[in-house]
Parts: sequence; structure tokens; C-alpha cells
Amino acid sequence: MEASPKLKIVAYFLLLVCIVELSNGQAICNVPLNGLLTCRPAVTAPNPKPPSATCCASLTNADLKCLCQYKNSKVLPSLGIDPNLAMQLPQKCKLSSSANC
Repeated sequence: MEASPKLKIVAYFLLLVCIVELSNGQAICNVPLNGLLTCRPAVTAPNPKPPSATCCASLTNADLKCLCQYKNSKVLPSLGIDPNLAMQLPQKCKLSSSANC
């Protein structure tokens, strides 16, 4: 079943907003853009790679409760990110605190 034109427009708008915000040097939940990019191979299905040391380092200051907001969001899948894999990163990176979403 194909998505309605209105849904496609909303999805593209959300994607554009995310790209603009990130390109302005913004961070999502205290994780900078380059940190998010280094984690992408670890959160992309079907064959995610183990998170790199750089990825894990970028998550050390992350606001994990903030990241929980994205767990059921359609934003992550629209960016090719598996939310379930993303929620596993704190544990895989052996961070002292976890998201507990």
C-alpha cells in the first residue's frame, strides 16, 4: 500500500527539518551530528555492526531520557535507523546509565 501524498509531504518536511537542524551544528539529545553519523552503521538493519569507539564516545554526554522520545517515532526509520537497535547502543557501549525507556 502506498502512502498518501499528504503523508509523504509531512515525512519529507520532518526529514528536511532534521537535516537543517543538524547542519546548523545542532545536536539531538546532546549528541552532535558527527556522533550520530559514526553510530549509523550500528543502528542500521538488517546487519548492524558493533558500535565503534567513536560512536560510544559520542554517547557519553547523551541525554538518554531525551533519546527515549524517538523510540516510537517515525523520524528514525525515515532516516534508515532502526529504533530498537538505537535503544541498545547505551548497553552495547557499556555506558554507566541506560535509557530505560
